[in-house]
Amino acid sequence: MLEDHAKLMAFFEQADEVVGRKRLQKMVYILKKSGFDFSERYSFHFYGPYSEELTTRIEELCNLGFLVEEKEKEKGYYQYRYTLTNQGTSFLDDSMIQAPNMSDLIEKMNAKSSKFLELVSTMLFFDTFPKEEVEQKVLTVKSKQNYTDEDLQEAWAFIDEMQSH
Repeated sequence: MLEDHAKLMAFFEQADEVVGRKRLQKMVYILKKSGFDFSERYSFHFYGPYSEELTTRIEELCNLGFLVEEKEKEKGYYQYRYTLTNQGTSFLDDSMIQAPNMSDLIEKMNAKSSKFLELVSTMLFFDTFPKEEVEQKVLTVKSKQNYTDEDLQEAWAFIDEMQSH
């Protein structure tokens, strides 16, 4: 039952902390699209790929005391900071989950802006289409983000780097 929860806890253990709900959604999605075994289903939402299952599991981990969600006021809006608790670490240590090392990839994603991760995850959502169509779809559904050709090229390079882990 808690295998999927334990995989998420391994992600948090390797991340130390994740700041932002949108960032969390995008990071897990990018890892999933890069071949890591996350089972959450995603659909396309306002900010790109979104998983209601991930939101529910995060809520459950917080309710179990395995994860702490801190709400911070930031420039007129609330931001959420997630960290694994000692109880979560103990549970993870006792679980049989053999989590792959994601630390380097998590670090690379944490170095990027949420806007960039939104671009990358949106491109990955349309990855069954040819490159030119992916770019057109992204520029259409994300027209308010004003992504440039340079942004798209940086995102393609990032995707290649993430998927060649």
